[in-house]
Order: sequence, then C-alpha cells, then structure tokens
Amino acid sequence: MTGPETCELREMRWWDIDPVLELERDLFPDDAWSRGMFWSELAHARGPEATRKYVVAETGERIVGYAGVASSGEQADIQTIAVTREQWGTGLGGRLLTELLRAATAFECTEVMLECRVDNIRAQKLYERFGFEAIGFRRGYYQPGNVDALVMRLTDPSSVQGTQING
Repeated sequence: MTGPETCELREMRWWDIDPVLELERDLFPDDAWSRGMFWSELAHARGPEATRKYVVAETGERIVGYAGVASSGEQADIQTIAVTREQWGTGLGGRLLTELLRAATAFECTEVMLECRVDNIRAQKLYERFGFEAIGFRRGYYQPGNVDALVMRLTDPSSVQGTQING
C-alpha cells in the first residue's frame, strides 16, 4: 500500500474515462456511472463557463482515485469521490475532498451538498471530519436495493482550505 503523498492529483481528462470506469464498476457495481455520464460532466469542466471540476489521483501510470464537484450559483454538489480499496485509510479521500472544496471556493460557492449511502460509514466519517452535517435523507435513492441516501451539507467551504485530515 502506498500513501496518498505518493499520488499525484491532476485534472481528469477524456482519456481517463476508461480507467475511471473500471474503478467505478469495481467500487459501485450496482449503480456505476456510464461512459456518457463522465463525458457529460467533463464537457462542463473546461473553459471560462466551467461549472464542474474533476480530478484523478495517479500513482505511476495507474489511477487510484477520482472525484468531482458541480456548481450552480452559490451551491456546489459533490458528485463523486472514489478511491481504490488498497488506498482506503491512507488519507487520499481527504486529499480529493480538499481539492473539491478548493474548487467550490473558486466557483464562489457558499455551501456544499452531497449524498452518501446510509450504510457507508467510512464516507460519513470523512465528511464529518471536514465539517459536513447531516441534514436529511433521500429515501430509496440508491438502486438496486432501495438504499437511502444521507444528505449532508457544509457551509463555508473556504474555511477548510489547506486542511489535511486523514481519511
């Protein structure tokens, strides 16, 4: 296992979609994003009118994590964060989340929202360490299985800039 400091974070580009899809299907087999969903998100991630930011984490030539955020007005939404199983507990998830919060601040968002599975305690603990608070549920949000989503919110994402929290 390598630590998060050995991973380089960089902007996700179109040529990253296939390796990201492999990781996506491994980690989220029941509700993995499609190639088209990633293409659509990346189409809004470049240029002066960009409303998205997607990053990948690489170690060597291998993508070991990715994350994305979308902005709309003063609100940002964490779209996805994923890290290979061998990177769990290394702090890479925290590095990716920090990068998304920087992007939300650059988009001039004053709050950040996200949903995570109610049974994903690891993710919830990460988000709580960054100051996210549970504000509600979306019943049956994740399919199949009819699993509820916990809705979480962070106000003032700029307040966590530079925070290095393991997770």
